[in-house]
Amino acid sequence: MNRRFTMALGLTVFAVLLASQSFAAHGEKQADKKAILIVAFGTTVPEAQKVFEGIDQRVRKEFRNTEIRWGYTSSIVRAKLARQGKVLDSPEVALAKLMDEHYTHVAILSLHTIPGEEFHDLYRNSRLFEQMAGGFKKVAVAPPLLSSHDDMVRVAKAVIGHIPRERKPEETVLLMGHGSEKHPADALYAALNQAFSELDPNVRLATVSGYPSLQDVIPKITKSKSGKVYLMPFMLVAGDHAMNDMAGDEPDSWKSILKGKGHHCEIVMKGTGEYPEIVDVWMDHLRAVYTGL
Repeated sequence: MNRRFTMALGLTVFAVLLASQSFAAHGEKQADKKAILIVAFGTTVPEAQKVFEGIDQRVRKEFRNTEIRWGYTSSIVRAKLARQGKVLDSPEVALAKLMDEHYTHVAILSLHTIPGEEFHDLYRNSRLFEQMAGGFKKVAVAPPLLSSHDDMVRVAKAVIGHIPRERKPEETVLLMGHGSEKHPADALYAALNQAFSELDPNVRLATVSGYPSLQDVIPKITKSKSGKVYLMPFMLVAGDHAMNDMAGDEPDSWKSILKGKGHHCEIVMKGTGEYPEIVDVWMDHLRAVYTGL
């Protein structure tokens, strides 16, 4: 009886030791391994893609020893690029890959303009990777471009600083933003309009699908002393919206509508991602969250 008890006790102790060693192996502290994920809607326009390459270079230059990845939120853009042989991940797939490669901390640079629906989807989904078993120790999402009054003033000054020099003070500069009709963050475009007007009363912003719209600002343009209007995109890249909705030859493009009202349009095809001072704002947001990882 004692012999059987001794054997049972020995087996029990062995099992406990084995389990404790296994637990220790799994419970070992993992060394910190940081990465940066840059997220944008995406683009299929080759010229616009160069803007992303420029931002990528800036991030890599400052964060030399950090892994840099990209994620496109648009499934349509990703599918079109895939047909061209260019495979881009969604933010969720990019995060899953980083997690599988044992990265522990991720800072996400959102290249969105406002904290609208897309940004909130990104924020919500990325934070889930921090909560799941075996997930990241920390995920930090940098705020988008327009996240404070200071951001708006900096952005407004940057845009005004890049208006063609030959433009005269009485000539209107009309910026095309995207807009987000059903999201409260759309109100930031109206706030930015105020920032523009305080710096230059003839610089105006309208949106494709929000407030103010082109029809909202046309009466103000018509009252100006000059019939000349500079059209500039207020979007990360001068992509499809800029080429078609703003500067296209179709009758419903902004250029055609303004031309029909007697205005001469000068087109400036340059996205906000091409302005170093505006990229500085995004970089400051990334730097702040990366430092807190």
